[in-house]
Amino acid sequence: MFAPIHGFTSLQRTPQTDLKLGTVLAFVGGAANAGGFLAVGQYTSHMTGIVSSLADNLVLGQFVLVGAGLASLLAFLLGTMCTVWLVNWGMRRRLRSAYGLPLIVEAALLLVFGLFGAALSLWHTVILPVTVVLLCFIMGLQNAVITKISKARIRTTHVTGLVTDLGIELGRLFYMNRLPGAEPVRADRRRLRVHAQLIASFLLGGIAGAFGFKFVGYVSTVPLALALLLLVLRPALDDWQRLRAA
Repeated sequence: MFAPIHGFTSLQRTPQTDLKLGTVLAFVGGAANAGGFLAVGQYTSHMTGIVSSLADNLVLGQFVLVGAGLASLLAFLLGTMCTVWLVNWGMRRRLRSAYGLPLIVEAALLLVFGLFGAALSLWHTVILPVTVVLLCFIMGLQNAVITKISKARIRTTHVTGLVTDLGIELGRLFYMNRLPGAEPVRADRRRLRVHAQLIASFLLGGIAGAFGFKFVGYVSTVPLALALLLLVLRPALDDWQRLRAA
């Protein structure tokens, strides 16, 4: 049963496996982002909004909020850097789970986020900023995973870019080629399907995350963490057995 899932994070990549992994990660990202909003009142994958609010708060003199914005931005940045460090570290050691290492960290942090939930009601002012920073780190970590694996062809939390690319392909698809002799405008139907699939997956993940948090609470992050661990379980076990036998 692990053979198809194993291929999601294997070192030998194809556009199909990249899309499968991207679809799963888009779902997880949408769920964490939407559920996280209900938890902390802030979308943590939206760096455009965070940077814009940082500028607004700076002009308005809300320096505490400026500090919170800078911390969120830095956490997202560190998350992306962590992915690069882990993947390169794993590849230099020829680990089959090199691409899966950031997913293990993300799964662990999602579980940590679930554990923070019990303390939020008691230590709201202390835990809330930490939780926001944690979610931003997770979003940066995840977006960098598929970006690095697919060589920047696929992103899972940058929905603005996905919608833009989808709009470009739709514009080409419905363009009326009426000028005789001119090279016709053609849409890349594969790219169109890829962007539409990732957007739909992020949306469905957001719906699932919002429902999960509303009716179950912070424990709704557990299935997301388990799904990520399942993706990397087989190659991680292979590496563990190989290292023990060495």
